[in-house]
Amino acid sequence: MNLFWKILFGGITPTAKLEKNEAELIKDMHRYAEVAKSVELAEYKTLFHIIKSAKFQENKKILKNRKYKDTEYSDASRKFNKLQNSYGIKLYYQVLGSDDLKQYLNFKATPEFEQLGDKKLIKKSETLKKLKHFEHSKAYKNFMRFHDSFIVSEFEDLKIKIATPEFIKANEFWANQDRWHSTPEFFQQQRFYELAKNPDIIFYENEKPERFEKYKSLKLSFQDEFEWNTLDKSHWNFGFHYKSPELIGDHSFANEKQANNSGKNISVEEGILKIATKHENATARAWHEKKGFIEQEFRFTSDVLQTADNFRQKKGVFRAKLRCTGNVQHVFWLGADNKLPNIKVFHFNGKKITLGNANKNLFDGINISGINPALYFIYTLIWTEKELIWMINNMEVYRTVSNIPKEEMYLAFNSFISEKQRGSVGSLDVDWVRVYTN
Repeated sequence: MNLFWKILFGGITPTAKLEKNEAELIKDMHRYAEVAKSVELAEYKTLFHIIKSAKFQENKKILKNRKYKDTEYSDASRKFNKLQNSYGIKLYYQVLGSDDLKQYLNFKATPEFEQLGDKKLIKKSETLKKLKHFEHSKAYKNFMRFHDSFIVSEFEDLKIKIATPEFIKANEFWANQDRWHSTPEFFQQQRFYELAKNPDIIFYENEKPERFEKYKSLKLSFQDEFEWNTLDKSHWNFGFHYKSPELIGDHSFANEKQANNSGKNISVEEGILKIATKHENATARAWHEKKGFIEQEFRFTSDVLQTADNFRQKKGVFRAKLRCTGNVQHVFWLGADNKLPNIKVFHFNGKKITLGNANKNLFDGINISGINPALYFIYTLIWTEKELIWMINNMEVYRTVSNIPKEEMYLAFNSFISEKQRGSVGSLDVDWVRVYTN
């Protein structure tokens, strides 16, 4: 597959832009998740349903527009004031508390009360004259009219009612033309408007969570940003890994031109992992297919790096941002306890890039051309139960459903020079490695 035109016409997003976009997307995803479980958003949603409800709007309309004169409080106050200012009611209460009424009622309760019907006795007694006069007075007749009447009963009830703290408070509320601004509903509305201006809630409301579908199920299981200085502080070991601990992993191969240098060619510089291939003479242990281990002279040195003892994973997403230089083969691969399976997430053979899966003596993969391996690209393997998918930056370049590994696999990087290559100095630079479960 030639990616030249894809790069030229924007089919592949530039690495820096892709990293920036992904970082922003992941940041947005985390922010969205945090806002989603925030107290403020929960309050906003609750208030939204309250404020937008027909009940709230109708109540708001009543609270803002209802005239005081149309309220029960105005009606009660008006009735009370009218009765209180009534001449008859005033006179009634004047008489009710008077000595004249008290004397008359006391006399009325005695047997002598019948004397008020005898005109002769009345003429002879000043007391009887006074009592008779009171009995025929306008004040007493008014008293008898109102005493035990519905009007006085209503007046007394209103007098008690309007004196209660609840009535006074409600009456003051409805009498206030600006009453809406003192209501709990108004403060609910103001709080809703305040929350609606919250940057996090604005972000949440405007966000399209489907953007996160690709990432939200991923959980970071391994990450190395290469902030360590020595291998013993890292998750990595130099040399190859073998199932049996008795087998030697720190070796080279007789049919290659470089000596694997026991980690000496591995370094971290300003957050970049470097496996350097150097032009230097070295004598090293090498595996020969027929002779076994032999001592061999090499004109180049390089190294191997792997996580077999510290990290392995079955399925998931395996990613690395890397670049490489030189007439050297550079590989980012996944390995297991045996020689196979072996998945090449990235393999540059000095001329082109190869991606694929070696399993059961079958290599299932693709050759990639048209991109400059000396520039940083993000190489990704998506490993599911049913398929393997390779991506370069944001572009899928290959997938297969054949020979899907069944075991956990570790991460490995190495650089080597095959016997058919002329060879040169070179470097495999890895900015970061990240692995996710899904």
